[in-house]
Amino acid sequence: MSNGDFIYYDLSKGCKSDNISLVFSDWYEGDERVAFLSPHDDDALLGAGYLILATLESHGEPYIIIYCDGRGGYSDTDVKDRIVSIRRRESVNAYRRLGVREENILHLDYPDFSLRSYIGWVLPNGVEGTTYKTLRLLRGIKPTRLIIPNEYREHMDHEALSYIGSYDGPQVGDPVMVDLGQPFTVKSYLKYCVWGDFSPEDAFLANRDPNLRGNVVVKVKSEVEDKVVQAIGEFKSQKDIIKGILEKRRGRRLNEYYIEVYQKFNPRPGIDYQPYKRKIADIDSCCSN
Repeated sequence: MSNGDFIYYDLSKGCKSDNISLVFSDWYEGDERVAFLSPHDDDALLGAGYLILATLESHGEPYIIIYCDGRGGYSDTDVKDRIVSIRRRESVNAYRRLGVREENILHLDYPDFSLRSYIGWVLPNGVEGTTYKTLRLLRGIKPTRLIIPNEYREHMDHEALSYIGSYDGPQVGDPVMVDLGQPFTVKSYLKYCVWGDFSPEDAFLANRDPNLRGNVVVKVKSEVEDKVVQAIGEFKSQKDIIKGILEKRRGRRLNEYYIEVYQKFNPRPGIDYQPYKRKIADIDSCCSN
């Protein structure tokens, strides 16, 4: 597998490149750490598998941070009491198959279908929430890029983790709670989707076709798709649960290629006062007459 297996598209700018810097501006080979936040163990692979491989091929270091423990992912009651340990082994096997180092596959072990309840620093019952763990972990990794799940009408854990990544991510670089690690600024952010489309907000604001809700695409050769599907196959305990998602992957095919869609976004957009100034000037001009 080589860089020529990956082609990157910026839909807003209407351009493409075989260099990952089109997606990750100012990419610096050998000094890039890309943190993929995964609600459940298989989500980052299902939604961002191409970009995990692209990170490796572009001499970056991927980290897979899995927030939920997988306890809800059993289709057979006989394995209910063992499903967490089963999925732990499967996740390690799956991501290692892509080339991710085992020590870079990290689990935070929040209960499935419950992540929203843990958002925050100190919870009402005095328990430390996701902010504490997220800041401490990310400041230790020092990720240059943060990849978070789509929050728009997918799964409550996806929505919660998208919120966590969007708000705690920038906090990683703020000079607050410095006992959790030296602040480190993440250079860029992307959202990935597992089965649902993104919110149309970005498309409307950018005057892009609302059917193009993502603004970045990774196009790969079939060999890349095959490698990701083989890795997904390691989640044997989830085969009935993700069967529909795998069938939907056929829609990714574009001739002899496959595509993966992302949404580049700014988690802290500043206010632009110029439109307000122009409008006030227009009103002042009209009223002065």
